Amino acid sequence: MKNPNDSFFKGRIRSLKFAFKGAYLLLTTEHSIMVQFGLGVAVTILGFVMHISPIEWMFQLIAVGMVLVAESLNTGIEKLCDFIHPDYHERIGFIKDISAGAATFAAIIAIIIGLIIYIPKFI
Repeated sequence: MKNPNDSFFKGRIRSLKFAFKGAYLLLTTEHSIMVQFGLGVAVTILGFVMHISPIEWMFQLIAVGMVLVAESLNTGIEKLCDFIHPDYHERIGFIKDISAGAATFAAIIAIIIGLIIYIPKFI
């Protein structure tokens, strides 16, 4: 909730506090985010071990971030749908499936980026 007495700077600090709380909640309560974050840590370690180039690091970090963002948005949409309509509803199911599809697209692209980066290092 916005506090009308907050200065611009105080408001931004407050917003950051909520953002970090959200990231913490995602990492500690959502299994899909835990898995994706764990995979992100694993490929980061692999990047150090395999001495990937700065350009490869950029693509890898963008891919990991894209997957985490897509999974986070998917989780938010699913939670909102469950809040609005807790019982099964065909149209809510359709919305949730589309949201999950977006996260799947992000994961597929990230896998392709990973293969482009790492296959040449093992051949």
